[in-house]
Amino acid sequence: MNTPRQRHSLPAPRQQHGIALVVVLILLLVMSLLAVFSLRSTMMEERMAANMMDRSLSFQAAEAGLREGEQLAAAKPALPASGCNAGLCAIPLATDTPRWQNAAVWAGARTATVDVGGVTARPQFIVELLDDDVPTENACLEHEDVSPDAACSGTESRYRITARSQAAGRAVVMLQSHFAVP
Repeated sequence: MNTPRQRHSLPAPRQQHGIALVVVLILLLVMSLLAVFSLRSTMMEERMAANMMDRSLSFQAAEAGLREGEQLAAAKPALPASGCNAGLCAIPLATDTPRWQNAAVWAGARTATVDVGGVTARPQFIVELLDDDVPTENACLEHEDVSPDAACSGTESRYRITARSQAAGRAVVMLQSHFAVP
């Protein structure tokens, strides 16, 4: 009842040529390159985020400098007859270079000390008188009489406040506002 089974022998293995090793090495190289490029991309994103935060802090410091300048302008400070002195500037001449582009003006600019995001910043600002005794906006739209005793004879002084935040190794931000004081 038992019949003898025939045994089949397996064919002898062919000689290997090492192609599997080459394929694995190429795959390892590709994976390594992908990892390096991914790491570089992540590092670049971190730098971009740090630069955006740095610029945001500088922007906030410059805004705080603008507010300080507006408070100073609201007090109608005594201005020099010409040029700038201690961050206060007389009416500029039409032929003058814009004052915010002049390094000498910034050397004598006023500074404010503000806390921005846990960092103490010292933005600089200058206050320039643009015009004095200007009729207030919309003051005389309903009246034709602009004599001194008329209801629409109010005047205001107009200032340009320029603030700059520039800490060592940080982003430079310059902001400007026009401010009217009745």
